[in-house]
This record gives sequence, structure tokens and C-alpha cells, in this order.
Amino acid sequence: MTTAWLVLAVGDARQHGGNDGYDDNPREHYSWDSTVPNHGRLAVGDVIALWDKKELIGVSVIHGIDTGTAQKNLYFCPQCRKADFKRRSRLTPACRCGQCGALFDTPGRKVETVTTYTSRHGRAWIDGRGLLTGKQLRALCDSPDSQLSMRSARWEKLRDAVLATGRADAVAGLTGQTHKRVPIPGGHRFAKVRTRVGQDAFRTTLLREQGEQCAISGPAPADVLEAAHLYSYAETGEHHDFGGLLLRRDLHRLFDKGRIAVDPETDLLDTDPALDAYPLYAELHGKPLAFSLRAEHRVWLTAHWNTHRAGA
Repeated sequence: MTTAWLVLAVGDARQHGGNDGYDDNPREHYSWDSTVPNHGRLAVGDVIALWDKKELIGVSVIHGIDTGTAQKNLYFCPQCRKADFKRRSRLTPACRCGQCGALFDTPGRKVETVTTYTSRHGRAWIDGRGLLTGKQLRALCDSPDSQLSMRSARWEKLRDAVLATGRADAVAGLTGQTHKRVPIPGGHRFAKVRTRVGQDAFRTTLLREQGEQCAISGPAPADVLEAAHLYSYAETGEHHDFGGLLLRRDLHRLFDKGRIAVDPETDLLDTDPALDAYPLYAELHGKPLAFSLRAEHRVWLTAHWNTHRAGA
């Protein structure tokens, strides 16, 4: 799950008087420091939603976080030395402590070295004014009653709340998901299936003769090796001597579809040109098998080649 952060950006309307504030530009960056709870938890790739207590300002994805150090002024009540006080613009004294109730004009001050953080999130910025109220945003947080300026939330909840407003464009592109995922039904059901008789014995024989190695790619754990028939077993229903090779599961499927074949004239691998887009498979083209073929193998491989390459 993607982590989302609801962060408070109130600009000059700050009421808490414990510091000088931060240089924020909601559309581009958000600043905080190591005195802020959760300061070290935000990471590149997280969704960041900025609000001003009344409504959502906007939402984006963090594509960078710059860190540094700075000297920070910290202010406190001169009586109880707590930083929980508010500056009052129309009353005197100018400050009132929220802890002890003391009134004062000049708070105490100390200087502390802090780690600074600035998020960079301008690339995917989406304006969110008018989408979600402060009450709705609080309810989306992991701790709805929290008073912290940086609160964690689940991106899925925030996304669904925005989608409910009819503004799918407001979350499009943030994490590559524009719609709510539809739950995939689970459980089990009984079904009649046709089972290949003798398949386990056929595979055991190949493991004994060829060892734990894929005939195309080389050594591999037995867990990923399958007994591949060099002909259509569905048509014959028979296990022929030397009519199979051990192949890694993905290569077995590509071989069955004819996207990988063996040139009977050179014993070299021939891959479908469409596989050139996948280096893992493209590099196989023109290489010899990792297993020494018998004459019987070549008979079946020639038939496979004629089926899938003769008309090419």
C-alpha cells in the first residue's frame, strides 16, 4: 500500500508560537525539521496532501527530499517553558500559554541545531481546493484525532474519497491508478480435468538422464524444470523414448508455442524476432543447446521446426 501524508500548510495564519515557521510553497515544496513528529518517515514516492485545516489545498507525489542542517529559534513560555502558546494579534499581553495559562509579551528563546527537510513534489501537483473539507481529511488519517502537523494516512482511502467527488482527474497519474480496484473473487471449486498418465515417471526419467539442467538455458533447480515433449502429447498420448527434454517453465511454454525452436541443420536455437524486446530471451538466439542431443531428439526437433518454421 502507498503511504500518504496529510501535512499542514497555513502560511502566515499560524497560531502556534513555538517557532518562526517554514518557507512553504504548496505547489512546489514543503519544509519541516527534526523537531516535528514523523519528520524522518516521509519518503520519495509517498503521496503528499497539503491542507490548511479548512480544506484540501492540493495533492502530489514526493519526487525528492532535500536535507540539511540549520540553527533554529525555538520559543517557549517563560513561566512553564513549554512551546504551546499562541500569539494574539488584538489583545495584550501578546501571548497566552496553552499549558499554564500565563500571559506575556516576550516569549523565552533558545537556539537549537536541527536537521532540515524540504520535499520536492511539483511535477505531479493537482489543485485540491473545494474537493475535501478539513473534517473529511481528518477522518482519512490513521489517527483521526491527532493534532500533529504531519499525519499518516492510507493513499487508497484518500484516492477513493477524491474519486467520490467525481474528480477522477484529481488523482490520475499520481500512482498510475485512476479507479478503485475491483476485488477478485477467491475460494475454490471442484472441476473434472484430464490428467496425463505417466507424466511424473516421464519427468523422473529425464531428470535421471539429463540431470538438473534446462536443455536451453543450462543448470537450474529441479523445482523449475518441466518435462517437455518434443511433439504434441495431446495428439498421441504417448511418452516416446528420447522424445522429451527438461526445460525451464517459461522456456517450455515458448517452445510449445514455437517461439523458440532448434534449427535441425545447425542445432542452434532460433527465437521469434518478437522476443528481441526481451533481453533474457533475445540472447538465446544463435546459441547451442546446453544438452547433447541424440539422433532420436533430432527427429522430433526437426518435426517441431517444420511445424513452426517451415513456412517462415
